[in-house]
Amino acid sequence: MAPELAAGVILAELGAHPDDLFETWDPVPIAAASIGQVHRAMTRDGRAVAVKVQYPGVDQAIAGDLDNAGMLFTGMKMLFPGLDPGPLVAELRERIVEELDYELEADNQRLFADHYAGHPFIHVPRVIDELSARRVLTTELATGARFNEVVDWPEDQRNLAGETIYRFVFGSLYRFGAFNGDPHPGNYLFGPDGQVTFLDYGLVKRFTTEELRPFEDMIKAMVQDRDVAAFRRIVEDVGLLKAGAPFTDAEVGDYFGHFYSFIDEDEVLTMTEEFASETVQRFFDTSGPHGEVMKAANVPRSMVIIQRINLGMYAILGELRATANWRRISEEQWPWVDAPPSTELGRAEADWRARRTA
Repeated sequence: MAPELAAGVILAELGAHPDDLFETWDPVPIAAASIGQVHRAMTRDGRAVAVKVQYPGVDQAIAGDLDNAGMLFTGMKMLFPGLDPGPLVAELRERIVEELDYELEADNQRLFADHYAGHPFIHVPRVIDELSARRVLTTELATGARFNEVVDWPEDQRNLAGETIYRFVFGSLYRFGAFNGDPHPGNYLFGPDGQVTFLDYGLVKRFTTEELRPFEDMIKAMVQDRDVAAFRRIVEDVGLLKAGAPFTDAEVGDYFGHFYSFIDEDEVLTMTEEFASETVQRFFDTSGPHGEVMKAANVPRSMVIIQRINLGMYAILGELRATANWRRISEEQWPWVDAPPSTELGRAEADWRARRTA
């Protein structure tokens, strides 16, 4: 977007030209994404900030994309007869439309920033309220290494980075019922010894206790109790699979079990790109041995956004070749398990939690 166009958005939203609002303003963006671009600036009181400015007209473009998405998912029902596209499209539409409202994004970012305030290795930039509006979002400026640099870091640093991402995703989900639904390498800035800054809170899903309970029940059944029959009853109850589908419990367990295999045993495992690739195939490739189960499976509305874990986070960890005992780290995040910290990062996080509740 041309400098004068970005300045025009700021003028319309905040009532003044950026040269008048900020002590310094860089008209050349430092980052660009699908619905906006980010500029570096300095506030009048000396704070370095990042200013995200939405592209004019992007809301109309996305409305058209969402209409096409509805037709796409309706067409997918021919390939996946068990899919109910209505709730899926409704959830996508609601979440994606929310991304266009930077005031909602600011609320989401405040939620995460407040929760992680003072955290030893997870950082969420603060929102600058007085310089934010519906199409302009100003936050603290964060710095750090980009993902394409980190993939070439030494193994121990890559492992720490992967562990931090994992703790952020599942700690947020299970500890305060929120999921940042855009696990994308462009949204992370990395520092030494596991420090990660997490950016972009436009696509956030907030879960109620009732919505989270099936995730807990599935983990208990598949991982802790190894009761595939109980797991099947749960996925049928939540609508992932229609009751009475013509599959044995073993076939159901073999298909869904992959998504829990990295925490199945108390052992050190390396996330690989092959694991991430197989995870994606279990969503879309019906030519494999699990094709019939896939065709019968559904994605309930409450689980649409959280599938980004399978499609995004595991791909990132696979690229990092991150190695850890994921079972033990997971148990630290599960509120129903009183697990001791299993790593240095875990001990630092446990101390942080203890200080917060003291």
